[in-house]
Amino acid sequence: MKIIEMKKISILIMAICFGGMLKAQQLPQITQYMINNYAVNPSVAGMYDYYQVKTTIRNQWVGIVDAPRTTVLSIYGRKSKNVGLGGLVFNDQTGPTSRIGGTASYTYSFNMTRIVKMSFALSGGFTQFKLTKNGLNIEDKNDPYMQGGDVVRSAPDATFGFNIYSGNKWYFGAAIPQLLSTNLNLIDDDFVRIYNTNDNTSDDVESSGKLAQHIYVLGAYKHSFNTFWSLEPSLLLKTVGAAPLQVDFGLKTTYNDKLWFGMDYRNNGEMAALLGYSIQERYSIGYSYDILSSDMSGYGGGSHEFMIGIRFLAANESEITR
Repeated sequence: MKIIEMKKISILIMAICFGGMLKAQQLPQITQYMINNYAVNPSVAGMYDYYQVKTTIRNQWVGIVDAPRTTVLSIYGRKSKNVGLGGLVFNDQTGPTSRIGGTASYTYSFNMTRIVKMSFALSGGFTQFKLTKNGLNIEDKNDPYMQGGDVVRSAPDATFGFNIYSGNKWYFGAAIPQLLSTNLNLIDDDFVRIYNTNDNTSDDVESSGKLAQHIYVLGAYKHSFNTFWSLEPSLLLKTVGAAPLQVDFGLKTTYNDKLWFGMDYRNNGEMAALLGYSIQERYSIGYSYDILSSDMSGYGGGSHEFMIGIRFLAANESEITR
């Protein structure tokens, strides 16, 4: 019976940590993806002739215990005519599990036609996964798997992306985060060997915890009606393994390049309202509120997401190429 309980606990922990491989995404959700688009696809760094910093802070499913909390900080922009640089750090926590990491990217852009350009990007960095055992509610306090300190694993990570764009009118591209599909080996190898030797069932415990490759497709189009008003529809597709395709459709309206508001619809039934303001073309703040789908509405509130941005505008061409 003890072996069976150990197996149940091990499977439960693996399901908590990497349930995304079966039903959902492993990577954090961001509603204002059309604003902090570098967090989705590093190749967009080649579109901007200035550097900018974007911070996204997200509290998901307010009212639900141990709900996800995400912080993302990115800096990106064009270093020269063909080269863009960027970097990103993040912290994502859900219940007893947390992920922190950082990446740096290099983007190369070139002309496809006179007005259309294409860029490729490769980013590399690391991800650290942590499972905090203290405070977990388990049936058997003497379970050997739950003895000792927290589980901490670090692994290299990489993302490949491409982007096709025309000025500030439209762009369309894709990215593959967690490109290396690294195995974190969450369960100690000695424990796995001893457990599988003493277990009478046919199912073996695996020491895996694989970072699955995701595929992100991101695009947006900006249409200006006159000097003051513009409309920008955007689309984000996300898929991983056997998980169902997630589709985000956003619509952002901007007035006088300062005030923007809009909405985002997700194909799981969730909707979000967006609001933001730019100050002197240098500073920007944004807020979004996600409304839970009908099958989740009885468990807690929606999700709050805040964004703060700073642009470092170049005064001339020579300043861009420094």
